[in-house]
Amino acid sequence: MNGFKNFLLKGNLVEIATGLIVALAFAGVVTSFTEWLTGLLPETDSQIFSTAPASFGAFLNAVLSFMIMAAVVYFFIIVPYTKAKDRFFPAAEEGTPADVAVLEEIRDLLKARGGSV
Repeated sequence: MNGFKNFLLKGNLVEIATGLIVALAFAGVVTSFTEWLTGLLPETDSQIFSTAPASFGAFLNAVLSFMIMAAVVYFFIIVPYTKAKDRFFPAAEEGTPADVAVLEEIRDLLKARGGSV
């Protein structure tokens, strides 16, 4: 069970899944915008754009759906994930890394002996 917890919380599984969900939802916004924009172009005999004209309302619906989905993902996935990650894997305390601390100590000792740094 501990390995599964590490798999979920330490890896990038949640970040990748969330990114995929948001990207797919945003693709719907881009598609509806493109359909609306190409629907504004005048029709020609060659029918370069074969999409049916969409209304601006469809684009606004896609934007609203995206915003609702993003809020749901944030409040029901990201916030609990962040709290669980902070609880089970707290961040390391801020401070000087050990190797830098040793180098600073050596520098200070050399200064104290009168050497140039």
